Amino acid sequence: MNRYDRQEKFKGIGQQGQALIKEKTVGIIGIGALGTHTANTLARAGVKKLILVDRDYIEASNLQRQTLFNEQHAVDMTPKVIAARDELLKIRSDLQIETYIEHCDAPLLEAAFSACDLLIDGSDNFDVRQIMNDFSYRYQIPWIYGACVESTYAACPFIPGLTPCFNCVMGILPVMNRTCDTVGVIEPAVGLATSYQAMYALKILAEEPIDPRLIFGDVWTLEHSAMKYSRMGEAKCPTCGERPTYPHLQSRTIQTMLCGRDTVQFASPVTDITQLTEFLSKLNIPFQETPYFVRFFVNDKPVIWFKGGRLLVHEVKTVAEGQKIYYQLFG
Repeated sequence: MNRYDRQEKFKGIGQQGQALIKEKTVGIIGIGALGTHTANTLARAGVKKLILVDRDYIEASNLQRQTLFNEQHAVDMTPKVIAARDELLKIRSDLQIETYIEHCDAPLLEAAFSACDLLIDGSDNFDVRQIMNDFSYRYQIPWIYGACVESTYAACPFIPGLTPCFNCVMGILPVMNRTCDTVGVIEPAVGLATSYQAMYALKILAEEPIDPRLIFGDVWTLEHSAMKYSRMGEAKCPTCGERPTYPHLQSRTIQTMLCGRDTVQFASPVTDITQLTEFLSKLNIPFQETPYFVRFFVNDKPVIWFKGGRLLVHEVKTVAEGQKIYYQLFG
């Protein structure tokens, strides 16, 4: 039987819509709770290719809601995009997958995601969403916002030429300034956010008519809202206005505090793994080398160095505290 028989029988997609889905490439930015759910759904739905980017590795606390991962991934500290790729290929061996163990910034989006038909937000990061938003409207590629924290969920499509952008709608988005790391999240909230993201994705990929709405609610209290926002565009918006400048595509900083993680990210001056291990050996710093990163400690603080030079300093409360570790290493 045709693998996509049930999806093709659905009148909203049909054989024509399925044929379109099979030719589409989707970029997923962030392979955590949101990203693993939507990657799983879109792989099963039959998309041609997924491009995955995430800067982190798997920890035990991820397993409660990040559906593609298991205990061994956490023990091995497997990068999220690598584990996701391996598990997705077990689901569909003909799926094309491209992975990046990177911080998502403008240069990466422009280099790797320009051929996408759609972008999915799994980032849980306001700055990354601003960059995605500018990239989307600059290159006319739709993207779908998603968020969840505690028992609340939200999803919203941003489609160049059809809807106002993230900047224009930001004032009515539900407040998500708390994080899963500080107040928690339950998996049903993740499931609802990603179900609505996937619904919008299938409509866009199958080139079906779409009535864009901001969807948000609370699965615990059974509250739910769907709000139209098509008239909220601002003529002076730097992203979707009359004279767009796309300011967030000019950003090149990588030094940042990871939301709720007690972790600061830096770009180290050492970009080659051989140079790094020689450097650490001269400083008499023991290290653990894996195929994807090098792990070591400075002043009892765990430090992860990824190929290419990206550095995570863990167990620090501020950027300044992370900088002390960084400057102790590199001067």
